[in-house]
Amino acid sequence: MNYLYLAIAILAEVIATSALKSAEGFSKIGPSLLVILGYGVAFYCLSLVLRTIPVGVAYAIWSGVGIVLVSIVAYFLHNQKLDLPAVIGITLIITGVIIINVFSNSSAH
Repeated sequence: MNYLYLAIAILAEVIATSALKSAEGFSKIGPSLLVILGYGVAFYCLSLVLRTIPVGVAYAIWSGVGIVLVSIVAYFLHNQKLDLPAVIGITLIITGVIIINVFSNSSAH
């Protein structure tokens, strides 16, 4: 159940972060409400995850996967292009999340 809450937290954060650009400094009501609702859901679900998964591990997974997904969404939604160093950095983030989940005894499996 913890990883379901973590997945919901990640998706909500990705939606909220992706809507930030469209909110244009909170001057557009629809995207602004999406940002507020998305972050609210994200932090609530993350708080549930922290009952059993250490904060450092949960945050590493949440932020790492979030960075990757936001970059993908930004590529398609906002036409953001990534150069080679950005792709390498994102690959390292993915590698780190995999290492934490597969090899660390700190994460709750």
